[in-house]
Amino acid sequence: MSGSVNKVILIGNVGRDPEVRRSANGDAIVSFSVATSETWRDKASGERKEKTEWHNVTIFNEQLGKIAEQYVKKGTKIYLEGQLQTREYTDKEGNQRKATDVVLQRYRGELTLLDSRGGAQGGESFAGGGERQSFARSSGGGDTRPAPAGAGRTSAAIDDDIPF
Repeated sequence: MSGSVNKVILIGNVGRDPEVRRSANGDAIVSFSVATSETWRDKASGERKEKTEWHNVTIFNEQLGKIAEQYVKKGTKIYLEGQLQTREYTDKEGNQRKATDVVLQRYRGELTLLDSRGGAQGGESFAGGGERQSFARSSGGGDTRPAPAGAGRTSAAIDDDIPF
């Protein structure tokens, strides 16, 4: 294979309010954590089990950072697309550590708010270039799906008589 892909897609709940820092040149850097969980029923005991993974998220994109700062709070359900990036740092005791973050770069990444705001169904999607997409709401039960990749266009709910 001549190329490679570094893409992460997560749907989860925000674990802490976004923290905003500024780089030396004044660009905003927004960081927060996201929890993703999976549940299953143990075959031997029949009891329900759950495993939660925590992901550090860092946003270098100015527009997405503003959205996260304004609308994302602890507990918010979000969809995000980014890249894995590993960094090294020295902890308080002087030990070298590595951390892997999901990074939304300056011109890449997507952040979608999946919780309803103000009682409305659905959410809003924000692409890395500052483009805005709407969500289409299906007729059956309020599930949402992202609008087609043609960013900036609104997609209406599809209501036809096809039986599948």
